[in-house]
Amino acid sequence: MTGLVHLRAAGASLLLDARGPGPVTVPHWGPDLGDLDAAALAAVADGAGPAVPRGGQDQPVAVGLLPAYAGGDPGRPGLLGSRGGRDFSPLFGPPSVTRDGDTVVLRAADPGAGLELRTEVGLAPAGLLRIRHVLTNTGTGPYGLEGLRVALPLPARAAELLDFTGRWCRERAPQRHPLAMGGWVRESRAGRTGHDATIGLCAGTPGFGFRSGEVWTVHVAWSGDHVTYAERSPRGVARLGGGELLHPGEVILAPGESYASPWLCAAYSAAGLDGISAAFHGWLRARPGHPPAPRPATLNVWEAVYFDHDLDRLRGLADAAARAGVERFVLDDGWFLGRRDDTAGLGDWTVDPAVWPAGLGPLIDHVTGSGMRFGLWVEPEMVNPDSELFRAHPDWVLAADGRLPVLARDQLVLDLAHPPVFDHLLGRLDALLTEYDIDYLKWDHNRDLVDAGRASGRPGVRTQTLAAYRLLDELRARHPGVEIESCASGGARVDLEILQRTDRVWASDCNDALERQSIQRWTGVFLPPELIGAHVGPPRSHTTGRTQSLSFRAATALFGHQGIEWDLTAASAADREAVAAWLAFAREWRDVLHGGTVVRADRADPASWVHGVVGADRALYAYVQLGSSATVVPEPALLPGLDPDRAWRVAAAYPAGEPVAVQLTPPAWLAAGVTLPGRVLATVGLPMPVLVPEQALLLTVHAV
Repeated sequence: MTGLVHLRAAGASLLLDARGPGPVTVPHWGPDLGDLDAAALAAVADGAGPAVPRGGQDQPVAVGLLPAYAGGDPGRPGLLGSRGGRDFSPLFGPPSVTRDGDTVVLRAADPGAGLELRTEVGLAPAGLLRIRHVLTNTGTGPYGLEGLRVALPLPARAAELLDFTGRWCRERAPQRHPLAMGGWVRESRAGRTGHDATIGLCAGTPGFGFRSGEVWTVHVAWSGDHVTYAERSPRGVARLGGGELLHPGEVILAPGESYASPWLCAAYSAAGLDGISAAFHGWLRARPGHPPAPRPATLNVWEAVYFDHDLDRLRGLADAAARAGVERFVLDDGWFLGRRDDTAGLGDWTVDPAVWPAGLGPLIDHVTGSGMRFGLWVEPEMVNPDSELFRAHPDWVLAADGRLPVLARDQLVLDLAHPPVFDHLLGRLDALLTEYDIDYLKWDHNRDLVDAGRASGRPGVRTQTLAAYRLLDELRARHPGVEIESCASGGARVDLEILQRTDRVWASDCNDALERQSIQRWTGVFLPPELIGAHVGPPRSHTTGRTQSLSFRAATALFGHQGIEWDLTAASAADREAVAAWLAFAREWRDVLHGGTVVRADRADPASWVHGVVGADRALYAYVQLGSSATVVPEPALLPGLDPDRAWRVAAAYPAGEPVAVQLTPPAWLAAGVTLPGRVLATVGLPMPVLVPEQALLLTVHAV
C-alpha cells in the first residue's frame, strides 16, 4: 500500500494518509475528489498541511481520526486514560493498512505505553461512513480508560450547526447556531439514548436546508451514555466527533483486554439534509436484517383501554380493527401479575389469572382468527418495588453503594449484566414467546438510569447497555420470526445500534398530529419511514389536549410505519369508514412510502411544509399547514425529487376526508389534476389551497 487510502461513494470522498511518521491523518472528508491516481492523491494530502505561524508549535498539527495530545493537538483528545497517572499521553506510530473494497483497517501501536489501536473505517455505497476504534492493553498492568472517540475534520465553510434536543412528547426538536471558536458539546447521561440527546450533529454552509448547501453529519450509534461534539480552534482546525461517555472506573482494561468504541456514523451531502437522509436511509435499507416489506398496519390498544383489560371489550376492538384493515393487534401494558396501574407488577412477567383466567390464548386465537397478527407490550429492564420479583430479589437492581436510586415512574432498573437477572428475564420472555403465538414485542424502557451502580461497586451503564443488546440478540436467535419495537417512554432509545436488533422505533408517546409532524420530520432525517412508528390517535390528544381532524391525523401518520392508537369501537361509523379507506390507501402506497426516496422542500413560510417520498414511477407528497401564515395566499408548493425530464400527473387525494380550506375558489388545477415536467414541479411548483392551521393536502404523482 502507498499509505494513502481514498474511499469514494455517493458523491463523497474520504482521504486517509497513513504514510507516517505519526498517526493516520484525514486530509479530506467532503465532496468527491474523483478518480485520482497516486500522484494526485499525494498532492492533495501534501497540500492539506497548513502553514506554520509564529508564536506556536514549530510544525503543523496533524488532524486525525484520533486527536492526540502527544501530537501537539490542543483540542478534545480522542483517547483519555492512564495507568494510575502514567501512560496518559500515548503516541501511536504509523499504522499498517489493510483494505478490502470500501473497508479499511488501520493498526498502530505505542509499545512504550503498552497500547495497540485498531481503527475500522467503512464507506457504504449509499455514502454512510462508519468508523470505530478498538484499543487493546498490551502492557503488564491495568489501564483505566476514560474515553475513546472518533473525530473527523471540517472545512472552514462549515460554519453553522444544527442539532436536536427534546423531552418526553417533544423529541428531536431542532436548534441552530454558528460554529464559533470553542466547542459545542452534547452529552447524554440518561443511561439510554435519551429524550434530550441529539440524534445527529450537523455542520454546514450557512443557511443550509433540506435541498441546498453542504452538510457534514455525525451520529453515535450507541444506546447508553454518549457524547457528540463540534469544535473550532483559532489554529483553523474544525471537526465533528463523538463516542461513548464513560463513568469513572467503568472501563479498566486488564492486560490483553480490548475496548471497542461505538460506531461513529457520518455522512457528507453537497445538496442539503436530504442528501444526509439518502446516506443513512440507504445504509439501513441495505442491511441483511432490515425488516421485510410490506410493514403491517398496527393497532395498539393503549389509548383505547389503558389498564382496563377485559376479554370481551378487547375482542370487540379486535373485530373493529380487522374490519378497518389492521394487520397486527398489540396488547399493551396491564396483562401481567398485579398490574392494575403503573405502580406495581413490573418484573412479574406471568399472565395475571385474575384478569386472564384462561391466559392470553382466547384473545390471541380471536385476533389471529380474524386474520391479524398478535403483539405484546413488555418492559423487561425495569421492576416496581411493589412486585414479587423485587420482594424476592432486592439485590437485583442497579444501585450505587447499596442505596436505592431515586424512583422514576415508581420504577427501578434491573441489573441485566448480573447473570441470574439475565437468565431470569430470558427465561420468562422465552416462555411467553414459546407458549403463545406472538409475532411482535413492544419493548419499552420507561425511565432514565441515574446513580446506576452494580453490586461490585462499579458503574453499570455500559454493562447494562451491552447486556440489553445480548438479551435482544438471544431472543431474536431463539425466535427469529418475532419483530421488536424499540420504545423508551416514547422516543428515548432511537439510535442505529438499537436498530441492529429491533425492527422499528416508537418516535414519541405523543400522537398529537401537529407535534408529530415535527417529531417525524426530524427523526426521518436519519431513519426511513418504515422504521418510524406513526399512529392515528383519537380526536383529542391525551398528551396535549388538542382536537384535530381525522384527515390531518391520518395524513400525518401515513408517512411512517402506519398504525392506530384509538378505540375504534367508540368512533363514529363515518370515522371507521374513513380509517378503513386510509389504511387501504396506505397499502396501495406502501411500496413507495417504505422504499422510496424521502424528500423535503425548502420554503420561505415556516407555517407550512412540503415533504414526500419518491419512487421510480410515482410519488406521494403532503402539503402541511402547521399554523397561520403571514400571507393570505400561500407560496406555491415545490415538489422535489422527480425526474426533471419526465412528465408527471399530479392529483389531490383525500383518503380520510378533505382538509378544511378558507377560500372563494380553489386553485384551478385541484379539481382535475395537472400534468407537468418534473423540472417545472421542482422549480415553479403548484399553487396551494388556503388551508386553516393543522390541515394537510395529499398529492399523488404518477409518471406519464
